[in-house]
Amino acid sequence: MPRRYVVALIKHETNTFSPLRTTLSSFGHGNGPASGAEARARFENTNTPIAAYLDIARREGAEVAIPVAAEAWPSGKASRATFEALVQPLEAAVRAGCDAVMLDLHGAMVIEDCDDAEGEIVRRIRRIAPQMPIAVTLDYHTNLSSELVDNATVITGYKTYPHVDMYEAGMQCAGILVGALDGAIQPVMAWGWKPLLASIMRHAPEDGPSGDILAFARRMEADGNVLAATLLPSFPHADTPYTGVSAIVVGDARHGGREHARMVCDHMLAMAWERRAEYVFHAPPLRESVAAARAFGLANPGAPVLLIDHCDNCGSGGTQDVMAVVAEILEQQLDDVAIAPIRDPAAVALMIDAGAGQKVRLALGGHTDMPSIGLKGAPLEVEGRVLAITDGEFVVTGPMYTGVRMHMGRTAVLEVTRGSARAQIVVTERPHEPFDLGVFTHAGIDPRRKRYVMLKSRIHYRAGFREIASHIVECAGAGVTNADLAAYPYRKLRRPICPLDVM
Repeated sequence: MPRRYVVALIKHETNTFSPLRTTLSSFGHGNGPASGAEARARFENTNTPIAAYLDIARREGAEVAIPVAAEAWPSGKASRATFEALVQPLEAAVRAGCDAVMLDLHGAMVIEDCDDAEGEIVRRIRRIAPQMPIAVTLDYHTNLSSELVDNATVITGYKTYPHVDMYEAGMQCAGILVGALDGAIQPVMAWGWKPLLASIMRHAPEDGPSGDILAFARRMEADGNVLAATLLPSFPHADTPYTGVSAIVVGDARHGGREHARMVCDHMLAMAWERRAEYVFHAPPLRESVAAARAFGLANPGAPVLLIDHCDNCGSGGTQDVMAVVAEILEQQLDDVAIAPIRDPAAVALMIDAGAGQKVRLALGGHTDMPSIGLKGAPLEVEGRVLAITDGEFVVTGPMYTGVRMHMGRTAVLEVTRGSARAQIVVTERPHEPFDLGVFTHAGIDPRRKRYVMLKSRIHYRAGFREIASHIVECAGAGVTNADLAAYPYRKLRRPICPLDVM
């Protein structure tokens, strides 16, 4: 009889300081959760872990049940009711019988009454089927708990940021699990945690300690010392007892794997702790950053200068409507700028009502207060011409989420002129992080031909935009993805923790 696999995707990175609500409809990036054939259609042949699971099942000739496939942009905590709507179909599928469960999870999901949603998901499956092999793929920004580790059979995670190896991580995880089912592998895991709050702006492998740690992990895998070695630099915008840098390593118990896994895990964490000061991000004042970008653009007109608005990134739970960086760009008269995206459904509606080619005056963005950090929304008064109106949909062609259809909601482009400054601003109904050129090109804007491009992103923009840039300037605006971790009123962190405390 063919094996039967239950494959599921439940993914949310929760910024506990974000004012944005996470509802059931938030999943599917605004289209709601999917299951069965609809889920397969959304994710098959894409650069995602769930696509890897489906390919493994096809290779094995296994039957597949997909009870839930649900991913939402980072935002605030989901309710217990929303969580149950995602998890209960998964439980039912496991109760119906299967040979293994393959989960595509995030690792930093928090709900209103649980700081470790992924741990609860896996524990509930384990309770239904105590001997069930369970594979879990995690995001790079995981806050790992003992409950998740204790109830899983094998755990792997991404080794890249931007996350361009999601499919690869899924294949690694599922491959180990299938090896265990075949009796060729006896997986064992070693894990550890350090009291280190690492700024996400220092997570990229090429920017800080993570690169050397990941290179070591890859060497250990290639040498056959371990089956998988994963560094998880954490998601510091989730206020939980589990938040901190961790590592998890999978070995084969039949070949000294337990000892090898422990040695590799301990070495990875020792490297992170020894270089902990490098995980702190120091941002210059916004005015200085924009002035530097302006100078670069004037001196090198051949390729765009990227201005990265990293304090208001929806990919980490930002509201995506803070206008501080846009206002400074216009104030300093940067010319020929493309900006994306500003989330403002009301502005989109007004521009659609006016129609393409028409002039409008708007109080753009700034409609969301952020009480957790004491920041009030501040709209920016702008006047301009509606350049284009779209449905906000495109298929990713770049290296991150390749093949996935994105849904930004109704979208309009506002062309603003202020003095000698000209800017084309992509305004959307829904949040979206700009990691692919499609955020512009679907609306008729070629960012490669602009002098300046402003992106509400942190690191993921590098997947689609780094190669077109002459210079990259990080701009510290404002918002709930502020890289200065001292800005947040943490209450649940295990203390002391570096760098907030002297250690």
